[in-house]
Amino acid sequence: MYRTLIIDDEPLAHEVLQHHLQRHRDIEIAGHCYNATQALSYLANQQVDLLLLDINMPALSGIELLKVLSKPPLVIIISAYQEYAIQGFELDVADYLLKPVSFERLSQALTKVRKRSDEQHSVMPSFIVLKVDRERRKFNFDDISLIEAYGNYLKVWQGEQVTLVSSTLKQCLQQLPAQHFVQIHKSFVINKNGVCAVDNEHVFLAGGKAIKVGKSFKACLLSLP
Repeated sequence: MYRTLIIDDEPLAHEVLQHHLQRHRDIEIAGHCYNATQALSYLANQQVDLLLLDINMPALSGIELLKVLSKPPLVIIISAYQEYAIQGFELDVADYLLKPVSFERLSQALTKVRKRSDEQHSVMPSFIVLKVDRERRKFNFDDISLIEAYGNYLKVWQGEQVTLVSSTLKQCLQQLPAQHFVQIHKSFVINKNGVCAVDNEHVFLAGGKAIKVGKSFKACLLSLP
């Protein structure tokens, strides 16, 4: 699934894109933002795989938003103005669409996104390297069940084994693949593959561990099994 954030100051644009995306089963609409400031706030707490991004928005443009993001996800720019296309492609967007967007043209853009994603994943490492005491240690993604903020450190849970590492949750999250890991609380990141059950307040991991879901992270429950 591609968690997708729609960023456009026109409500009608959101409705059109949502209508087209309903026919793409691998696209999950993670949220709607109506200006770049909202999007920055959302992306500070949530990971997504794809941005559908307008250019002309109040205060901060879509181009300026991309320049601010240190590690942007895949991006399809959707604009009424073609003159920003060169700037968009210089920022390595997957495609540039002109409004009004047809289902066929959006589908072509999503095909490019899937191809680029496959290429990225084919070379993506299967582990993260973190500092433990004075050494750097490799942690395989498949072995990590939970990452917990702990003061100026993190607790990396591998089943019942816990390792204290020197990092912030934000720094660590930037190195984890969004298709496997999701932040569900300001202090917790979980491996989706280790989820056994969910309710409105908690995520239950293998072994019976219950992790509380933060109020601002409720939307992430939609991406969990």
